[in-house]
Amino acid sequence: MSAVLDHGHDAGHHDDHAHGHPTGWRRWLFATNHKDIGTMYLLFSFAMLMIGGLLALGIRAELFRPGLQFFNPELFNQLTTMHGLIMVFGAIMPAFVGFANWLVPLQVGAADMAFARMNNLSFWLLIPAAGLLAASFFVPGGAPSAGWTIYAPLTLQMGPSMDMAIFSLHIMGASSIMGSINIIVTILNMRAPGMTLMKMPLFCWTWLITAYLLIAVMPVLAGAITMTLTDRHFGTSFFNPAGGGDPIMYQHIFWFFGHPEVYIMILPAFGIVSAIIPTFSRKRLFGYTSMVYATASIAILSFIVWAHHMYTTGMPVTGQLFFMYATMLIAVPTGVKIFNWIATMWRGSMTFETPMLWAVGFLFVFTMGGFTGLILAMAPIDQQLQDTYYVVAHFHYVLVAGSLYAIFGGIYYWGPKWTGVMYNETRGKIHFWLSLIFFNLTFFPMHFLGLAGMPRRYADYPLQFTDFNAIVSIGAFGFGLMQVYFFFAVALPMMRGQGEKAPQRPWESAEGLEWEVPSPAPWHTFETPPKLDASATKVIG
Repeated sequence: MSAVLDHGHDAGHHDDHAHGHPTGWRRWLFATNHKDIGTMYLLFSFAMLMIGGLLALGIRAELFRPGLQFFNPELFNQLTTMHGLIMVFGAIMPAFVGFANWLVPLQVGAADMAFARMNNLSFWLLIPAAGLLAASFFVPGGAPSAGWTIYAPLTLQMGPSMDMAIFSLHIMGASSIMGSINIIVTILNMRAPGMTLMKMPLFCWTWLITAYLLIAVMPVLAGAITMTLTDRHFGTSFFNPAGGGDPIMYQHIFWFFGHPEVYIMILPAFGIVSAIIPTFSRKRLFGYTSMVYATASIAILSFIVWAHHMYTTGMPVTGQLFFMYATMLIAVPTGVKIFNWIATMWRGSMTFETPMLWAVGFLFVFTMGGFTGLILAMAPIDQQLQDTYYVVAHFHYVLVAGSLYAIFGGIYYWGPKWTGVMYNETRGKIHFWLSLIFFNLTFFPMHFLGLAGMPRRYADYPLQFTDFNAIVSIGAFGFGLMQVYFFFAVALPMMRGQGEKAPQRPWESAEGLEWEVPSPAPWHTFETPPKLDASATKVIG
């Protein structure tokens, strides 16, 4: 343990006793410490994952067999809409912001995030936003049922729940923008001396680029939903055809936000996987520089592919060709990343602890999702598969197996550093293997349902789709149960400090400044900036 870090730890330790860092509810309500705020983001996102998961299980219970079992079609559409909104804005995005809060200051050697009070506000905004969204079920007419994309003209016909969803998204957007500003300033201005941008851990790079994406596209979503609000209440006709408006314009504006949003939800996952794979391959990451450029390329290209969601809207063939080629082009930097991860593992001294299992599972299943994305990029094929279960299968392979697998891998990887307790390896492996099996049981058959022409967002279906739907529903309930198992068998014991004490460096080949502090990471770290070695991954002096 270096002198510098001993000094940082002492300072934190002394502060705890001299001023007494707040305890009880004050510690959390007034939190300005990046670790506490990161923890709250992660707990919030898990709660949202459970709520969104319950809605998904409602959808699958209804679709277990043909006919209407539990819900009328209107309520069924409310479930699909709210499932999408809660998972995207409540579960996946806040989880990655939680990782950023915990790890960015530790990885760049900063004492905390740049704007600690703004950090607190950006978290606490999520609570009323989530409450507003969830409460929309209980107003006259029920929750929004226009799909998570909140398309006009459906949105113009909804009850008051639509206004609640719009305000909720505004608040979540403000939270995202504040979080992004914080991350950018922390990374650009607060790195330890000697840590140049090209020596930063890749997780910091992916979040830096993601934060710029968020700042660029969140106002676009805000514009689209504000125009919807004025159409609903103030007599404008942006999207209302009766007044000369254009519903297709809404799709263009939404997807100009929506496609970069997809990459906002996957780039931090790339950063997590880029930390895990080198550690358990016992090699440096292959092609670090190309990974940075690939991440930036994906972010830039994500702005010119939005209309591949809109091939069936009467777009001219020239437009279809442009968006088709631009979409296929994104596969190049993504392929660079996948080849780099495989090259990192190639001839490495690999072991398969739970974080590595999630990372390799991510590689395998995310690549499958990427291939189905390439298929959907082809305009003529997409016109057949548009709005079928093939699309549902594709984006769940990318989002669940992409983002969620990386989040779980990151929790197993950094969890010992956060809590000071090692997770139970056997339980972790049970969680991984059964999640992988149930995930594929849920979403793989959807490809065939889509190819056979089953449309999404329908509460009923003809008899020929019965068998596959039954398999999908069984898989969905299994996958949901595994996440409850994860909470009670893995996460809760770690949070309570039950288990084997974690060493400072639980993974002997892990590199990065976060492994230079004790486990659990003290409340204050790096009060004096650490002096770094040439690789900027270890502390000297």
